[in-house]
Amino acid sequence: MDQVQTTEQPAQPAVKEETTTQPADQSQPAQEEPKVDFKSLIPDEFKEDKALANFQDMNQFVKSYLHAQKMVGLDKIPVPNKYATDEDWQEVYKRLGAPEKPDQYKYKFAKDQKVDENTLKAFNEVAQRNGLLPKQAENIVKFYNELNQQAVSQEASKVDAARLESETVLKTEYGAEYAKRLDQAKRLATQTLGNDFLNKTILKDGSKLGDNASLIKAFSLLADKLSEDEIVKGEGADYMSAKELQRQLDELQQKDSPYWDKMHPNHKRNVDEVFKLREMLNNG
Repeated sequence: MDQVQTTEQPAQPAVKEETTTQPADQSQPAQEEPKVDFKSLIPDEFKEDKALANFQDMNQFVKSYLHAQKMVGLDKIPVPNKYATDEDWQEVYKRLGAPEKPDQYKYKFAKDQKVDENTLKAFNEVAQRNGLLPKQAENIVKFYNELNQQAVSQEASKVDAARLESETVLKTEYGAEYAKRLDQAKRLATQTLGNDFLNKTILKDGSKLGDNASLIKAFSLLADKLSEDEIVKGEGADYMSAKELQRQLDELQQKDSPYWDKMHPNHKRNVDEVFKLREMLNNG
């Protein structure tokens, strides 16, 4: 028999199949853990206890428990309800550290700070009645002082700004005669209205009446109409016309005046006044 030749094919290497793992779909939300009913964890004998009625989960319960443990041993002050009397509240204020008397509040003021004692006394009475602690009262007074100082500073700034504005207007109008006209106007205004009224009256624009440009112009114009020798130089409210000075001198030196009677109790005073008026008249 003919032999059949067979040719063995070399074995092919096994092909390793590659597998690709697909990443998890990130768009799908993670499954939430099932919620546990907090009340189901409470033993039956305690479930109806009112102290547990407001707890919705374990976190609330644990926080409340830890807070309660921190309070153990501390001095507790009960909060009065809506039916509490003033005496009940005063007892609470006292235990918190509020003074029992208004004059027990103490404050620190700067040495140059002006304090209205009547206002401070009234505040202390209200503070004590309403249970303010010393630190609270001190902070309120401090805040008020700072507020007041700001107001004073702002007012002073307004007065200065208005004075400078008035000065600029007058210098522009009077030029080289500014100083002379200002002096005439202020002397006559002081004689007529008085220093206090001029310096303490504040107008709507923030200026003192004595610095107001319109008033100074008016008195400057009036001074022009008077003869120069009728206005006598002096200090503050001592500004008077020569005629007024002479009238007062004549009155003090009348025939029956104490000026002539050395035994009269008013003699010395009249003599001093006459001397003063004569000096003003001679120096005018």
